[in-house]
Amino acid sequence: MVAVSSGLLAAGSALLFAGSALAFDLKGALKDAVSDQLGGNSKTEQPAASDNQNATAQEKSAQEKLANINWKNPSQEDEIAVGRNVTGTILGAAPLVNDAKLQQYVNKVGRWVASQSERTSLPWHFGVIDSSDVNAFAAPGGYVLITKGLYQRLSSEAQLAGVLGHEIAHIVQRHHLKVMQKQALMDAGSSFLKEKISKNKITQRALSTGAEISARNLDKSAEYEADSMGTVLAARAGYEAYGLAEVLQDMETLSSNDGSVALLFQTHPHPDDRVAQLSLVSGEQIDKISGGKTLENRLYKLK
Repeated sequence: MVAVSSGLLAAGSALLFAGSALAFDLKGALKDAVSDQLGGNSKTEQPAASDNQNATAQEKSAQEKLANINWKNPSQEDEIAVGRNVTGTILGAAPLVNDAKLQQYVNKVGRWVASQSERTSLPWHFGVIDSSDVNAFAAPGGYVLITKGLYQRLSSEAQLAGVLGHEIAHIVQRHHLKVMQKQALMDAGSSFLKEKISKNKITQRALSTGAEISARNLDKSAEYEADSMGTVLAARAGYEAYGLAEVLQDMETLSSNDGSVALLFQTHPHPDDRVAQLSLVSGEQIDKISGGKTLENRLYKLK
Protein backbone atom coordinates (compact mmCIF):
# COMPACT_ATOMS: atom_id res chain seq x y z
CA MET A 1 0.00 0.00 0.00
CA VAL A 2 1.33 3.43 -0.90
CA ALA A 3 1.37 6.02 1.85
CA VAL A 4 -0.63 9.21 1.29
CA SER A 5 0.25 12.54 2.85
CA SER A 6 -2.26 15.29 3.58
CA GLY A 7 0.07 17.74 1.78
CA LEU A 8 -0.18 15.79 -1.47
CA LEU A 9 -3.95 15.66 -1.19
CA ALA A 10 -4.18 19.39 -0.61
CA ALA A 11 -1.88 20.08 -3.53
CA GLY A 12 -3.93 17.75 -5.72
CA SER A 13 -7.15 19.59 -4.94
CA ALA A 14 -5.60 22.95 -5.73
CA LEU A 15 -3.61 22.02 -8.83
CA LEU A 16 -5.79 19.68 -10.88
CA PHE A 17 -4.59 19.84 -14.49
CA ALA A 18 -1.74 22.24 -13.67
CA GLY A 19 1.29 22.44 -15.93
CA SER A 20 1.99 22.51 -19.64
CA ALA A 21 3.21 18.89 -19.74
CA LEU A 22 -0.37 17.71 -20.24
CA ALA A 23 -0.44 18.38 -23.98
CA PHE A 24 -2.11 15.69 -26.04
CA ASP A 25 0.40 13.86 -28.21
CA LEU A 26 -0.78 10.26 -28.38
CA LYS A 27 -0.95 10.53 -32.15
CA GLY A 28 2.70 11.51 -32.41
CA ALA A 29 3.78 8.81 -30.00
CA LEU A 30 2.09 6.02 -31.89
CA LYS A 31 2.44 7.09 -35.50
CA ASP A 32 5.30 4.65 -36.07
CA ALA A 33 3.32 1.79 -34.56
CA VAL A 34 -0.09 2.19 -36.22
CA SER A 35 -0.74 4.12 -39.41
CA ASP A 36 -4.02 5.88 -40.23
CA GLN A 37 -5.59 4.99 -36.87
CA LEU A 38 -5.32 8.15 -34.82
CA GLY A 39 -6.26 10.93 -37.22
CA GLY A 40 -9.32 13.10 -37.28
CA ASN A 41 -8.70 14.21 -40.83
CA SER A 42 -11.33 13.03 -43.28
CA LYS A 43 -9.21 13.90 -46.32
CA THR A 44 -7.00 11.27 -47.86
CA GLU A 45 -3.77 12.81 -49.04
CA GLN A 46 -1.02 11.19 -51.03
CA PRO A 47 2.09 11.22 -48.82
CA ALA A 48 5.21 12.80 -50.24
CA ALA A 49 8.20 10.61 -51.07
CA SER A 50 10.16 12.14 -48.19
CA ASP A 51 7.32 11.27 -45.80
CA ASN A 52 7.38 7.66 -46.98
CA GLN A 53 11.14 7.55 -46.51
CA ASN A 54 10.87 9.00 -43.00
CA ALA A 55 8.13 6.53 -42.09
CA THR A 56 10.21 3.63 -43.39
CA ALA A 57 13.24 4.83 -41.42
CA GLN A 58 11.16 5.20 -38.25
CA GLU A 59 9.69 1.74 -38.68
CA LYS A 60 13.16 0.27 -39.20
CA SER A 61 14.43 2.06 -36.10
CA ALA A 62 11.49 0.77 -34.03
CA GLN A 63 12.10 -2.78 -35.21
CA GLU A 64 15.79 -2.52 -34.38
CA LYS A 65 14.96 -1.33 -30.87
CA LEU A 66 12.64 -4.30 -30.36
CA ALA A 67 15.21 -6.76 -31.71
CA ASN A 68 17.86 -5.48 -29.28
CA ILE A 69 15.87 -5.44 -26.06
CA ASN A 70 17.82 -6.64 -23.05
CA TRP A 71 15.24 -8.97 -21.51
CA LYS A 72 17.45 -9.77 -18.52
CA ASN A 73 17.35 -6.15 -17.41
CA PRO A 74 15.14 -4.07 -19.74
CA SER A 75 15.78 -0.33 -19.68
CA GLN A 76 13.02 2.26 -19.63
CA GLU A 77 13.64 2.79 -23.35
CA ASP A 78 13.16 -0.96 -23.89
CA GLU A 79 9.93 -0.85 -21.89
CA ILE A 80 8.56 2.06 -23.93
CA ALA A 81 9.40 0.31 -27.21
CA VAL A 82 7.59 -2.82 -26.02
CA GLY A 83 4.55 -0.86 -24.86
CA ARG A 84 4.29 1.06 -28.11
CA ASN A 85 4.25 -2.20 -30.06
CA VAL A 86 1.65 -3.80 -27.79
CA THR A 87 -0.54 -0.67 -27.95
CA GLY A 88 -0.29 -0.69 -31.73
CA THR A 89 -1.65 -4.25 -31.73
CA ILE A 90 -4.65 -3.20 -29.63
CA LEU A 91 -5.32 -0.13 -31.81
CA GLY A 92 -5.15 -2.34 -34.88
CA ALA A 93 -8.26 -4.10 -33.54
CA ALA A 94 -10.08 -1.03 -32.20
CA PRO A 95 -9.12 2.53 -33.27
CA LEU A 96 -9.31 5.58 -31.07
CA VAL A 97 -12.66 7.37 -30.89
CA ASN A 98 -12.51 10.19 -33.45
CA ASP A 99 -13.03 12.99 -30.93
CA ALA A 100 -9.93 15.10 -30.29
CA LYS A 101 -11.47 16.94 -27.31
CA LEU A 102 -12.30 13.64 -25.62
CA GLN A 103 -8.77 12.35 -26.13
CA GLN A 104 -7.26 15.61 -24.85
CA TYR A 105 -9.47 15.50 -21.77
CA VAL A 106 -8.65 11.89 -20.89
CA ASN A 107 -4.94 12.64 -21.35
CA LYS A 108 -5.18 15.60 -18.96
CA VAL A 109 -6.82 13.50 -16.27
CA GLY A 110 -4.56 10.51 -16.83
CA ARG A 111 -1.32 12.46 -16.84
CA TRP A 112 -2.29 14.33 -13.70
CA VAL A 113 -2.99 11.05 -11.89
CA ALA A 114 0.22 9.52 -13.29
CA SER A 115 2.18 12.51 -11.99
CA GLN A 116 1.37 11.32 -8.46
CA SER A 117 3.16 8.01 -9.08
CA GLU A 118 6.79 7.01 -8.66
CA ARG A 119 7.30 6.84 -12.45
CA THR A 120 6.80 10.41 -13.59
CA SER A 121 9.61 10.11 -16.13
CA LEU A 122 7.55 7.83 -18.38
CA PRO A 123 5.96 9.51 -21.45
CA TRP A 124 2.40 8.78 -20.37
CA HIS A 125 -0.26 8.46 -23.08
CA PHE A 126 -3.99 7.80 -22.70
CA GLY A 127 -6.78 7.16 -25.16
CA VAL A 128 -10.41 6.03 -25.54
CA ILE A 129 -10.88 3.29 -28.12
CA ASP A 130 -14.00 2.76 -30.19
CA SER A 131 -15.36 -0.40 -28.59
CA SER A 132 -18.68 -1.04 -26.87
CA ASP A 133 -17.03 -3.47 -24.46
CA VAL A 134 -16.56 -2.38 -20.85
CA ASN A 135 -12.82 -2.69 -20.31
CA ALA A 136 -9.46 -0.93 -20.02
CA PHE A 137 -5.92 -1.87 -21.02
CA ALA A 138 -2.41 -0.99 -19.92
CA ALA A 139 0.84 -1.61 -21.77
CA PRO A 140 4.43 -1.15 -20.54
CA GLY A 141 6.03 2.25 -20.86
CA GLY A 142 3.01 4.39 -19.96
CA TYR A 143 0.28 3.47 -22.49
CA VAL A 144 -3.31 3.28 -21.21
CA LEU A 145 -6.47 2.71 -23.25
CA ILE A 146 -10.06 2.52 -22.04
CA THR A 147 -13.06 1.52 -24.11
CA LYS A 148 -15.87 3.84 -25.14
CA GLY A 149 -18.26 1.38 -23.48
CA LEU A 150 -16.57 1.86 -20.11
CA TYR A 151 -16.24 5.63 -20.51
CA GLN A 152 -19.97 5.98 -21.18
CA ARG A 153 -20.77 4.30 -17.85
CA LEU A 154 -18.78 6.85 -15.84
CA SER A 155 -20.63 9.63 -14.05
CA SER A 156 -17.78 11.73 -12.64
CA GLU A 157 -14.20 12.71 -13.29
CA ALA A 158 -13.26 11.01 -10.01
CA GLN A 159 -14.48 7.70 -11.43
CA LEU A 160 -12.38 8.25 -14.56
CA ALA A 161 -9.37 9.03 -12.37
CA GLY A 162 -9.92 5.81 -10.41
CA VAL A 163 -10.10 3.69 -13.57
CA LEU A 164 -7.00 5.31 -15.05
CA GLY A 165 -5.25 5.03 -11.69
CA HIS A 166 -5.78 1.24 -11.75
CA GLU A 167 -4.14 0.97 -15.18
CA ILE A 168 -1.35 3.38 -14.21
CA ALA A 169 -0.62 1.17 -11.20
CA HIS A 170 -0.15 -1.86 -13.48
CA ILE A 171 2.51 0.09 -15.38
CA VAL A 172 4.18 1.50 -12.25
CA GLN A 173 4.50 -2.04 -10.87
CA ARG A 174 5.59 -3.39 -14.28
CA HIS A 175 3.00 -6.17 -14.06
CA HIS A 176 2.78 -6.82 -17.79
CA LEU A 177 6.47 -6.29 -18.45
CA LYS A 178 7.41 -8.90 -15.83
CA VAL A 179 5.21 -11.52 -17.51
CA MET A 180 6.73 -10.71 -20.89
CA GLN A 181 10.23 -10.77 -19.42
CA LYS A 182 9.59 -14.20 -17.93
CA GLN A 183 8.40 -15.50 -21.31
CA ALA A 184 11.45 -14.10 -23.09
CA LEU A 185 13.92 -15.57 -20.60
CA MET A 186 12.18 -18.95 -20.76
CA ASP A 187 12.47 -18.92 -24.55
CA ALA A 188 16.10 -17.84 -24.34
CA GLY A 189 16.85 -20.71 -21.95
CA SER A 190 15.07 -23.29 -24.06
CA SER A 191 17.01 -22.22 -27.15
CA PHE A 192 20.13 -23.80 -25.70
CA LEU A 193 18.35 -27.13 -25.27
CA LYS A 194 16.45 -27.20 -28.54
CA GLU A 195 16.82 -25.42 -31.84
CA LYS A 196 18.41 -22.02 -31.64
CA ILE A 197 15.91 -19.18 -31.40
CA SER A 198 17.02 -15.81 -32.71
CA LYS A 199 16.90 -12.80 -30.40
CA ASN A 200 14.30 -11.22 -32.68
CA LYS A 201 12.12 -14.35 -32.46
CA ILE A 202 12.35 -14.28 -28.66
CA THR A 203 11.21 -10.66 -28.65
CA GLN A 204 8.33 -11.36 -31.03
CA ARG A 205 7.07 -14.18 -28.83
CA ALA A 206 7.32 -11.97 -25.75
CA LEU A 207 5.40 -9.21 -27.53
CA SER A 208 2.70 -11.70 -28.46
CA THR A 209 2.43 -12.59 -24.78
CA GLY A 210 2.28 -8.89 -23.93
CA ALA A 211 -0.58 -8.20 -26.33
CA GLU A 212 -2.49 -11.15 -24.92
CA ILE A 213 -2.13 -10.19 -21.26
CA SER A 214 -2.88 -6.53 -21.96
CA ALA A 215 -6.16 -7.54 -23.60
CA ARG A 216 -6.80 -10.44 -21.25
CA ASN A 217 -5.59 -11.09 -17.75
CA LEU A 218 -2.97 -10.90 -15.05
CA ASP A 219 -3.14 -12.89 -11.83
CA LYS A 220 -5.59 -11.84 -9.12
CA SER A 221 -2.91 -10.43 -6.83
CA ALA A 222 -1.80 -7.99 -9.54
CA GLU A 223 -5.39 -6.83 -10.11
CA TYR A 224 -5.97 -6.34 -6.38
CA GLU A 225 -2.70 -4.43 -6.06
CA ALA A 226 -3.65 -2.18 -8.98
CA ASP A 227 -7.06 -1.48 -7.41
CA SER A 228 -5.43 -0.45 -4.13
CA MET A 229 -2.62 1.62 -5.63
CA GLY A 230 -4.87 3.17 -8.26
CA THR A 231 -7.25 4.36 -5.55
CA VAL A 232 -4.36 6.01 -3.71
CA LEU A 233 -3.01 7.68 -6.85
CA ALA A 234 -6.44 9.17 -7.64
CA ALA A 235 -6.74 10.42 -4.05
CA ARG A 236 -3.25 11.91 -4.20
CA ALA A 237 -4.37 13.81 -7.28
CA GLY A 238 -7.18 15.38 -5.24
CA TYR A 239 -10.07 13.18 -6.36
CA GLU A 240 -12.64 11.44 -4.20
CA ALA A 241 -11.02 8.16 -3.18
CA TYR A 242 -14.17 6.10 -3.77
CA GLY A 243 -14.24 6.71 -7.54
CA LEU A 244 -12.88 3.29 -8.54
CA ALA A 245 -15.02 1.50 -5.96
CA GLU A 246 -18.11 3.19 -7.43
CA VAL A 247 -17.18 1.92 -10.91
CA LEU A 248 -16.73 -1.61 -9.57
CA GLN A 249 -20.08 -1.41 -7.78
CA ASP A 250 -21.70 -0.30 -11.03
CA MET A 251 -20.19 -3.32 -12.76
CA GLU A 252 -21.76 -5.55 -10.10
CA THR A 253 -25.15 -4.61 -11.54
CA LEU A 254 -24.27 -6.02 -14.95
CA SER A 255 -25.12 -9.61 -15.81
CA SER A 256 -22.23 -11.95 -16.57
CA ASN A 257 -24.21 -12.79 -19.72
CA ASP A 258 -23.96 -9.19 -20.93
CA GLY A 259 -21.70 -9.31 -23.97
CA SER A 260 -20.11 -5.94 -23.15
CA VAL A 261 -18.53 -7.29 -19.96
CA ALA A 262 -18.01 -10.93 -20.95
CA LEU A 263 -14.27 -10.50 -21.51
CA LEU A 264 -13.82 -8.39 -18.38
CA PHE A 265 -15.56 -10.98 -16.19
CA GLN A 266 -13.53 -13.78 -17.76
CA THR A 267 -10.18 -12.11 -17.24
CA HIS A 268 -10.54 -10.19 -13.97
CA PRO A 269 -11.72 -11.12 -10.49
CA HIS A 270 -15.46 -10.51 -10.17
CA PRO A 271 -16.29 -6.91 -9.18
CA ASP A 272 -17.82 -8.22 -5.93
CA ASP A 273 -14.48 -9.78 -5.00
CA ARG A 274 -12.54 -6.66 -6.02
CA VAL A 275 -14.73 -4.38 -3.90
CA ALA A 276 -14.43 -6.75 -0.94
CA GLN A 277 -10.63 -6.97 -1.30
CA LEU A 278 -10.30 -3.22 -1.72
CA SER A 279 -12.33 -2.69 1.44
CA LEU A 280 -10.29 -5.29 3.33
CA VAL A 281 -6.90 -3.91 2.31
CA SER A 282 -7.62 -0.20 2.01
CA GLY A 283 -10.94 0.43 3.73
CA GLU A 284 -9.74 2.43 6.72
CA GLN A 285 -7.20 4.36 4.67
CA ILE A 286 -9.79 5.23 2.01
CA ASP A 287 -12.04 6.59 4.76
CA LYS A 288 -9.17 8.78 5.96
CA ILE A 289 -8.39 10.19 2.51
CA SER A 290 -11.95 10.54 1.22
CA GLY A 291 -13.40 13.99 0.67
CA GLY A 292 -11.68 14.85 -2.57
CA LYS A 293 -13.25 16.25 -5.72
CA THR A 294 -15.86 14.26 -7.69
CA LEU A 295 -16.29 16.80 -10.53
CA GLU A 296 -19.38 15.32 -12.15
CA ASN A 297 -19.94 18.47 -14.21
CA ARG A 298 -16.43 18.39 -15.66
CA LEU A 299 -16.66 14.87 -17.08
CA TYR A 300 -16.48 15.26 -20.86
CA LYS A 301 -19.73 14.25 -22.52
CA LEU A 302 -19.41 12.11 -25.61
CA LYS A 303 -21.26 13.44 -28.63
